[in-house]
Amino acid sequence: MGLMGDRTRLLGTRRLVEAPGDGSDQEPQALGSEAAGPGGSADAGDLSTDAADLELETARRRAEESGDPAALSMLGALLLRRGDLDSAERHLRAATADGDRSAANNLGVLLHQRGYADEAASWWRVAAVAGSAAAAHALGRYHRERGDEPAAEYWLRQSAESGHALGAYALADLLEHRSDVGAERWFRSAAERGHREAAYRLARILDGRAPRRGTGPGGLAGLDGLGDGPGGLGPSTGTRYASAGGVDTSVRDLRAAAAGRRDESAAGEAEQWYRQAAARGHRRAALHLGTLLEARGEIQEAGRWYLTSAKDGESRAACALGFLLRDAGDTESAAIWWRRAAQDGDGNAANALGALHADRGESQQAERWYRAALDAGDVNGAYNLGLLCAEQGRTAQAEQWYRRAAYAGHQEAANALAVLLLQGGDSAGAEPWFSKAAEAGSVDAAFNLGILYAGRDEEQSAFEWYERAAAAGHTDAALQVAMVLLREGTAEGAEEAERHLRVAVRGGSAEAAFRLGALLDRDDEAWEECEKWYGHAARQGHRRAQVRLGMLVAARGDVVEAAHWYRQAAEAGSRNGAFNLGLLLAREGSEPEAALWWARAAQAGHGRAALRLALLAARRGNLAEGQHWCARAVELGPAEVAERAARLRDALQQELSA
Repeated sequence: MGLMGDRTRLLGTRRLVEAPGDGSDQEPQALGSEAAGPGGSADAGDLSTDAADLELETARRRAEESGDPAALSMLGALLLRRGDLDSAERHLRAATADGDRSAANNLGVLLHQRGYADEAASWWRVAAVAGSAAAAHALGRYHRERGDEPAAEYWLRQSAESGHALGAYALADLLEHRSDVGAERWFRSAAERGHREAAYRLARILDGRAPRRGTGPGGLAGLDGLGDGPGGLGPSTGTRYASAGGVDTSVRDLRAAAAGRRDESAAGEAEQWYRQAAARGHRRAALHLGTLLEARGEIQEAGRWYLTSAKDGESRAACALGFLLRDAGDTESAAIWWRRAAQDGDGNAANALGALHADRGESQQAERWYRAALDAGDVNGAYNLGLLCAEQGRTAQAEQWYRRAAYAGHQEAANALAVLLLQGGDSAGAEPWFSKAAEAGSVDAAFNLGILYAGRDEEQSAFEWYERAAAAGHTDAALQVAMVLLREGTAEGAEEAERHLRVAVRGGSAEAAFRLGALLDRDDEAWEECEKWYGHAARQGHRRAQVRLGMLVAARGDVVEAAHWYRQAAEAGSRNGAFNLGLLLAREGSEPEAALWWARAAQAGHGRAALRLALLAARRGNLAEGQHWCARAVELGPAEVAERAARLRDALQQELSA
């Protein structure tokens, strides 16, 4: 327990050792054997043994010669610092008898060390009434420990208003506990006097006030969807681990929150106080400062603060440092820091290690770390175990893990469980889990509910869930909403559809880019943007967009580029691409190659290509082949083609019969 006294009188006489005033990384302690008040005990390394002995002997001689209360108080303080409680008490009591308030304060410290808390409080009261801010602080903490908050607030306020840093901090802590907005003022007061924990907590208040972009629930890892296209049911694939949410224990939450800030100036003051606390060795402040810097792209400085915090024992900083190293391509070093954090009980780091091993195909090691995450209280461990089992085809075990995570409130696990049940044919069992996940904020689940209702022809319910998912930024849901609006055929619906299509395009949907191009294709003045979006989809391999783009560039005379896009589409299986490529080649005089592409199109079900082949065969005098392709064209249609093919077939038959 540190020495306590009146700063205004005792610092100059060395009867009170100046407190560092920087707090600690921990919450303020209750009065006890380790911390009774604001004072700080002398560091044994600051003074040599000889110097300390000389100081003590000088104080002893001065006290004996003068009998002055101040000298007795000084001697008592030195003896208390050396642990000679009996001698210290004798001199402190003598000094207090003569009215020395610093002696009264330090006598309170001594008595508290000996377990006489009530008698200590009585001496602190004497010193506090005489104007000792340190004693008022100690007395306030004494009352707070006993649940007397009004008395605690009174004495802590006396201490804080006298400029005592630890008094201001303790008052702020009390007020914050009561959700009193006045806490910020006193945290600031203590922070301005160098109290590092106050600086950190002031930064947290300011940081929480900084406005952020909505990040949404965020689709995480998932199962393979039930389908290949945008209507596929299920969560997204690729990510192997999920983040925890809602509490200040996950570095991924800290990073997401920092990345979500939209007003840098609002977070500027918070950063200032994080820096002050971090510079004084506050490991959590260093962690938060790292997340702010990382969000701004200042990766090197962020890494330095993460490293500082991690070396001081902050597991979340070790985990964050691991993510930075992984992003830089150094997975081996990342694994070292993740392992260190995981061994300290960080579930997020354990999940990251599991994902690393899973990516390497080391399923046993992955399972070990996912289980470690679960043992650390991170429900994402159960979810990730479900993903791992699902990838291995262990459906029954996957369902068990998904259920465990879902019952614990994991929304993506609920969605994955619903997908698994639906894949097994249990749509009745899947629907409640989709609903639970969607209501909890899972965008994937909302989209999947739309797919489920659409499959039952419950179009209105499907549309409502699509809209809900689209509003949260789900790309495929935005596309589905646009398609419904386009089917309505109204100008108002088309305008709203365009807005949703643009959202889906920003999400990377080739189908949305194609449909946006098709929508703009109706407007003769929008041909340039129309071509842009067809090109955007075509470059992603969208076959219909490739055909449309080929038609646009062919119309302006660029035969080479048109042939390129038709060929791309045809080789990907587009019968329209093959037919159009044949037309282009025939016009350029390459009829034999054109016939090859028409044949490919006709075999894929293109009636016009079959009719072209019939006409080509007739011109060559190959009547039997011509009849074959005529019959194929009649079969494939459309009606206009079938009619022409039938007439040609009859003419060829007459020719053969002649």
